[in-house]
Amino acid sequence: MQARVWTVPNQITILRLGFLPLFIVSISYEHYRWALLILVIAGLSDGIDGLLARSLNQRSSLGAYLDPIADKLLLSSSFVILAFKHEIALWLMIFVLSRDVIILIVAVVILLIFGYRPFPPSALGKATTFFQIVMIFSVVFGAAYPNVHLGVINPILIYTVAALTVVSAVHYSFSIARRLSGSE
Repeated sequence: MQARVWTVPNQITILRLGFLPLFIVSISYEHYRWALLILVIAGLSDGIDGLLARSLNQRSSLGAYLDPIADKLLLSSSFVILAFKHEIALWLMIFVLSRDVIILIVAVVILLIFGYRPFPPSALGKATTFFQIVMIFSVVFGAAYPNVHLGVINPILIYTVAALTVVSAVHYSFSIARRLSGSE
């Protein structure tokens, strides 16, 4: 990986971080169509920065950290603001944020005690993130276009996200414990 900081993919990721306050303000003032547009642009920029990093050989250490942080900030703030606007249930926000906080605390503790240890996301973790993104998009879409009847899609997505969040949290705990016990 390159040590360069101002690569095009990193600039796009930083721009995506700049969308975060706009997204939160749009939801706060119930401008759901603007929020949906921002969400789509953020999603496209996420794909573009990864594609450019690979195709232009501009992968960087900063990008390896910054990209998932940008994704997680957008997702976490989406859950918080949508819960406070009563578009999703408060309990779901608590599940999702609790899992993320636990994973973050464990990562920091491991970093402090053992030094850097790569813990790539599992397939279950990736599935959880995927369904969280789809659910957030669906909820914002439904708020932006209330006449479009989403029927049972949102409840199915909500319970899928809840189940995957709990299962992946348990999976991460066992996986981390197993890796750490094997590294001693």
